[in-house]
Amino acid sequence: MFVEDMYEDLELWYPRLRLMEEGAEVVVAAPDKTKTYMGKHGYPCKADAHLDGLKSDDFDILVICGGFAPDRLRRNRKVLELTREMHQAGKVVAHICHAGWIPISAGIMKGYKCTSTPGIKDDLVNAGALWTDAPVVVDRNMISSRRPDDLPLFCRAIIELASRSA
Repeated sequence: MFVEDMYEDLELWYPRLRLMEEGAEVVVAAPDKTKTYMGKHGYPCKADAHLDGLKSDDFDILVICGGFAPDRLRRNRKVLELTREMHQAGKVVAHICHAGWIPISAGIMKGYKCTSTPGIKDDLVNAGALWTDAPVVVDRNMISSRRPDDLPLFCRAIIELASRSA
C-alpha cells in the first residue's frame, strides 16, 4: 500500500486491517518513512517502508487507496514503476475511488474494465479503460471500487483473487 498526505482514511485502514486479519503482512510505503501522513479526515499513518527501497518481486498484492494522495503519488517515478511491474507480473493490483489515477499514470488501464469515483471516470476512459458504475469490478488481475461504502465488497474481492493467485 502507498501513503501520502490527504489519503482517504477508511480506504487505507479498512483494507490494511482486513488483510492483516487474513494473515497477510501488509507494508505501507511512502516517499518519506520518517513523516507522519495525515488522512483527509485527520487519521495519522506512519509508513513501514521508504518507496525507494522496495522491489515489486517482494510483494504479491498492491492495494491503492484513494483520497487526494494518488494525485501526489502518481508523480513519483518509483510508485509508477512498482505499479507497472506488479501489473506486468500478473499480481493483484487493486484501486479504489481516486486511486485509479496511479494505474492511469503507470499506463496500465487500456482495455481493462473498471470502476472508480465518477470524478475520474473521464480520466480512466481517456486512458483506454472500460468504465462502469459498480461497487466492485474484477478484470483479470485488476480490482477496482468506487468509494468507502464499497469497502466490504472491495476487500472480499482482493482476498478471493489473491487466494486464487497464490
